[in-house]
Amino acid sequence: MKHIIQLSFFLVLIIAPESAFADYVKKSSSGICHESNSQYYERTQNYTRFESINECLEQNGRLPAGHAHSDSATSDISEYNRSAFRHWIDENRNCLNTRHELLKSQSTGPVVKTEEGCRILHGRWNDPYTGEIFLESRFVDVDHLVPLRWAWSHGADKWDEEKRERFANDERNLFIVSASANRSKGAKGPDEWLPPNQAFRCQYVTRYLRVLILYDFPHETRADVTAIRADTCS
Repeated sequence: MKHIIQLSFFLVLIIAPESAFADYVKKSSSGICHESNSQYYERTQNYTRFESINECLEQNGRLPAGHAHSDSATSDISEYNRSAFRHWIDENRNCLNTRHELLKSQSTGPVVKTEEGCRILHGRWNDPYTGEIFLESRFVDVDHLVPLRWAWSHGADKWDEEKRERFANDERNLFIVSASANRSKGAKGPDEWLPPNQAFRCQYVTRYLRVLILYDFPHETRADVTAIRADTCS
């Protein structure tokens, strides 16, 4: 019996994937330190191995944008307030705010408005995050591709009100997606969350990077997303 148990354990060691026992840190070729709970841990094939995150950081490594680990101080975003980004404005004063303007313009079928004409109730929307099609607006959200909270902690806290308003209502930073997908994403950056629809992931990160460039986010933040894009689009 003892020999059978030893043999079984040996077979587990052979068959089990690397991730089952991996607790070391991978520093990618672009210098990003990935802990074992990182979304990109398994996908990082060209790396330098370190025994701890601090060891990796000491060797000129860096954390993914917006990421903090258990041994490091978390970013202080307690002062973030969503109202700092004035969003869903009615810029042309036609009683349709940004959300409903987008629902109207991106519907691939006829839209049905409320009686007063200020809200879109029905249409046909293709959710790029999941690949699903929705016919009722109550089941979709308008997602900020680069989340407002994420933007705040990566430099938007230093913007003036006009720039934050422009950012929050910029159609280049907005997608109509399923409410569940939007809630799943929350304020996560592309190092922590990518769309379930794998066919859209490269386009997602590419557009994310485009918005960062358009709004002149810090170079280091853009560099991190550029590295993620290289991994995602390879």
